[in-house]
Amino acid sequence: QVQLVESGGGLVQAGGSLRLSCAASGLTFSSTAMGWFRQAPGKEREFVAAISWMGVRTYYADSVKGRFTISRDNANNTVYRQMNSQKPEDTAVYYCATASYGKGWPPYRYDYWGQGAQVTVSS
Repeated sequence: QVQLVESGGGLVQAGGSLRLSCAASGLTFSSTAMGWFRQAPGKEREFVAAISWMGVRTYYADSVKGRFTISRDNANNTVYRQMNSQKPEDTAVYYCATASYGKGWPPYRYDYWGQGAQVTVSS
């Protein structure tokens, strides 16, 4: 079955950087688009970023443009989310997910989800 496992979360000071990883198994990773979401305490889960299966196309939420970078390593079945210039409002549980996008972009559906990784940004 499809498994997504996030890692790399933790505590970081405001202005700092952190990279999350998501290791995938049970799927043909190199032909699967991927995305990142986050959920802050008391808030709904929100979209962060997406990347196409070859990494040619990306898409970001306005709140993270210029600070977050999504990338992937198809040889190692891993997608990454680099966070720079972090703010306390970036504190959330971050989830990776598989994405479907058909002939368009960005993805319209996310199917399989990881368990999430906590990121806490202190002020």
